[in-house]
Amino acid sequence: MQFTDSITTVKGIGDKTAEKFHKLGIDTIRELILTYPRNYLIYEEPIPLDRAEEGVRSAFFLKVVSGVTIKKVRQLTLVTLSARDETGSIQITWFNSPFLRNVFHKGDSFVFVGTLKFRNNMRVMEMPEYYTEEKYRDMTGVMQPVYPLTAGLTNHSFQKAVSYVSDLILSLDDYLPDFLIEKYHLMPKGEALYNMHFPKDMEVLKNAVRRLAYDEFLSFLLEVRKLRAENTAVINCHKLLPEANGKLKIFLDSLPYHLTDGQNKAIADIVGDVSSDCVMNRLIQGDVGSGKTIVAAAALYLMAVSGYQGALMVPTEVLALQHYQDFLLLMKPYGIRIGYLAGSTPLKEKRKIYEALKNHEIDILIGTHALIQEKTEFADLGLVVTDEQHRFGVMQRKKLSEKGNAPHVLIMSATPIPRTLAIIIYADLDISLIKELPQGRKPIKNCVVGTEYRNTAHQFIKKQVEEGRKAYIICPMVEESEAFEAENVISYSDMLQTALGSGIMVSYLHGKMKEDEKSRILQDFLNGTIQVLVSTTVIEVGINNPNATVMLIENAERFGLAQLHQLRGRVGRGNEQSYCIFINSKKSKESMERLRVLENSNDGFYIASEDLKLRGPGDFFGIRQSGEMMFSLADIYNHADMLKLAQETALNYADCLNTDTQAHLPVTTI
Repeated sequence: MQFTDSITTVKGIGDKTAEKFHKLGIDTIRELILTYPRNYLIYEEPIPLDRAEEGVRSAFFLKVVSGVTIKKVRQLTLVTLSARDETGSIQITWFNSPFLRNVFHKGDSFVFVGTLKFRNNMRVMEMPEYYTEEKYRDMTGVMQPVYPLTAGLTNHSFQKAVSYVSDLILSLDDYLPDFLIEKYHLMPKGEALYNMHFPKDMEVLKNAVRRLAYDEFLSFLLEVRKLRAENTAVINCHKLLPEANGKLKIFLDSLPYHLTDGQNKAIADIVGDVSSDCVMNRLIQGDVGSGKTIVAAAALYLMAVSGYQGALMVPTEVLALQHYQDFLLLMKPYGIRIGYLAGSTPLKEKRKIYEALKNHEIDILIGTHALIQEKTEFADLGLVVTDEQHRFGVMQRKKLSEKGNAPHVLIMSATPIPRTLAIIIYADLDISLIKELPQGRKPIKNCVVGTEYRNTAHQFIKKQVEEGRKAYIICPMVEESEAFEAENVISYSDMLQTALGSGIMVSYLHGKMKEDEKSRILQDFLNGTIQVLVSTTVIEVGINNPNATVMLIENAERFGLAQLHQLRGRVGRGNEQSYCIFINSKKSKESMERLRVLENSNDGFYIASEDLKLRGPGDFFGIRQSGEMMFSLADIYNHADMLKLAQETALNYADCLNTDTQAHLPVTTI
């Protein structure tokens, strides 16, 4: 059996099951092994109800003391029962699970696993797992991996498939020499991969994550090192025309606002780069809402008036379309021709754009990853701009650059990364930092509250909407899950619609929706048809809606501080006072301490550095901090020390690595 073999070579996986794995992007054994669990459940000894901490997942051995009641509330079917132990009673609810009436009977005893909450001074629990006492005893103390799944594929089937190839995982040769494994106290590669799927305990898991995070960083930094070497040797063949600077001044003077010092400095850096003998490779790093887009617009304008083409690539179609509409208004007075290209662009329209692009009838093309597809050809690409670059990765940036003859590269990022780490991550780039927010922006007012504040928050949202504003609510999940207690967008939006009344339109958004459906909902939210949008983190880099003034984030403790700050950046984009409410459902001292950092500051770079201090360098396996960085496992906040070790390896030991075969390559290449 080889890593490249089809997943159908795994015992028990036929064509039908293989099709289900295919939906998760898993077609080979290699892809199966590299699909890590998204969480691990540890089943601990049951505790009495009176010892339970609100917001903490616990197990309880309880007797059912009522019949099962089933009630319809809008689109939800609520299944409820009462249970108790010697210390107290609790009401338990499930959503859309009417079959449970045949599972529970008065007098039966089960172990229920879930998160206890208090509502109207009564203990409640929603969507708990349930087991017979005997079954639960077998599970106690074992770390159970929880995999990403699709309809018809169970967690047990996934575990079984990985278990079948466990010997192959352990036989993997290591590309690192023994002396480096010893020097850095790293787990061997095969052992680390095995322990990602079958960890004996949390300490073993942390060491496995530590090793694989190192691998991802090293692979990335080796690629960055190559890029840097290639870039410094490239001569600038897209210099500005003599009159370009004068035209840029007219363009900037015509804006209806004054640029900040940071924006002006960034534009000056760009002008200096594109006027030099070398190709520009620059990062504009600025906090959310700091006005990076107008800096990119100025750079693209400079290229257009100098006779070259420009490309702006962003991670979502909604954001691309919004940029396109903004650029049309901005560039129209100067005769600059703007094009738009995305995956959902109709084929007939795509062909017209391809033709216009080749004939230089488009000066600036705005779009998604469709810009790097083979059929997209530029006449003379002078500048490539990628927005929210952490969502693309080095190779996609490189692919877009190859669309032209050594074009300048400008990258924008709102991901708040401490400067010491940014220098490592962005080693192939010069960095411009925008610190200030545009004039007229009021600082967002923040508060961290418990779940008991939820109803008050909903009434506050209702008042804001009645005054003509809009609101976001962020939930960690799409649908209810037996394994997690997080609030979810679908049932939450139903509940909220009931709470706010029919006069306010509530809708939901999540990443599993098709692009055209997401675009329609976001457009309705922009134009006011929808006033409250319940969403997953899909809106993290979604849209610019100056009329949105409230963001409520459920289960805030489940997100990293950097990601929470990114999400918060969706409000506070207009002149009205904006608010962000963080609901902490886990009332531990540690989670409150972390979230207080956000309550007390709107400065993303301060938040990032404080988070690094709070967590410390040894906290390898925790809340993911950096949103959707280009890494599948590594996280620059949780694994900052691994990043530094990887940098040391890339600088001093690159020649010692055994990368002769695919089996030795780090990261996602086994």
